Amino acid sequence: MAAFFDIQSVVVVFLVALGTALATGLGALPFLFVRNMSVRSIALASGLAAGFMIGASIGLGFEGATHSVYQMVGGLGIGYFGISLSMRLIDRWNVGPVTGNSIAPVDTSGLTISEEIAAVRRSASMFSAGMRIVLIMTIHSFSEGVGIGVGWGGGKSFGVLVAIAIAVHNIPEGLAISVALVARGASVGRAAWMSIVSSLPQPLMAVPAFIFVESFSSLLPWGLGFAAGAMLWMTFSDLLPDAVAGAGVRLTAAAACISAVIMVIFQVKLLPS
Repeated sequence: MAAFFDIQSVVVVFLVALGTALATGLGALPFLFVRNMSVRSIALASGLAAGFMIGASIGLGFEGATHSVYQMVGGLGIGYFGISLSMRLIDRWNVGPVTGNSIAPVDTSGLTISEEIAAVRRSASMFSAGMRIVLIMTIHSFSEGVGIGVGWGGGKSFGVLVAIAIAVHNIPEGLAISVALVARGASVGRAAWMSIVSSLPQPLMAVPAFIFVESFSSLLPWGLGFAAGAMLWMTFSDLLPDAVAGAGVRLTAAAACISAVIMVIFQVKLLPS
């Protein structure tokens, strides 16, 4: 266990993760020029983002495997199924409109993150809905923040590439949030701000993840695997279903494959051997 960690590096990790959160607000910028975005365009953006996330996950897994294949695979399983279990537990908290002294349940099974938040907002009591949405957003951003923090623990160049992938992913996420808000009369500025707020847990999770792997360097492959698993869960449970629903399987597959290959090439060319 290392006795100290570099405070300057902690600040840099926080600022980089904050930058990825701010990138979510870029999703609102198209509405400065148009008031409506086609479902196909948003879905295609999600497909491209999914590929970048898959490429980043491959890099995280490969980096972890260079230290210990078994520990990396163990961390990957914990990350993927741990986040999945957390979301299932939240699904059990099915709150709905108040009827008498009870709260009617809302069926959110099979929904993506954005669809689930929308369903809860439409039908839930204000306090219960607010608490549940905060939990959904926190868990959603948890994997992204951990990915940045652990990725930075694997090296500055590697951390930058992971942060770029997550920032790219955040843009279509902000686009989806902005579509719903602008359609209800919100200004572009408010839509951008609310999009950024939805990703603020990222810098809050990146710092402790970075400190952890810096302090317990022997657990780095576990952390890298965990981050890869959590990011893969988010990709396959949220980004890809959204993309397939709006753009179809073939276009989504093409977009995701192209962006994943680009991300892997960046890692091969830019990272030190």
